[in-house]
Amino acid sequence: MMAVVNEINRLTKDFAGMRVPVEVVVDVETKEFEVKVGTPTTAALIVKEAKIDKGSGQTGREWKGNLSFEQVVKIALIKKSDLRCKTLKAAVKTVLGTALSMGVTVEGKNPKEVQREVDAGAYDDILKSYEKEWGEAG
Repeated sequence: MMAVVNEINRLTKDFAGMRVPVEVVVDVETKEFEVKVGTPTTAALIVKEAKIDKGSGQTGREWKGNLSFEQVVKIALIKKSDLRCKTLKAAVKTVLGTALSMGVTVEGKNPKEVQREVDAGAYDDILKSYEKEWGEAG
């Protein structure tokens, strides 16, 4: 039993303090086990990256924290398999939507404004630098 706990702790160490879905598959005959770890919610990752305790209770009127665009990309890469987006740009826009609903700014701006800038190509160079990781992630 301790081996299962140790494996879960090893696989989830990057998500310390966050709720993470974990599935343990046990072969009752051989006593072998496999641990599958999911990813924390997008909101939990935003809370961690923005170093806030929780999102805003008054979205649109009260801003609780700020993320850099690079942090948004990092969250999109972590969540790749869950977001089911075909492109990194689409995944980033999804994360921006969650930031908006939580009252977290990006680059000091309303995430809606950053979404428009993404659509206009303002962040294409940064996105391009992560596309290899996007292709390999998930």
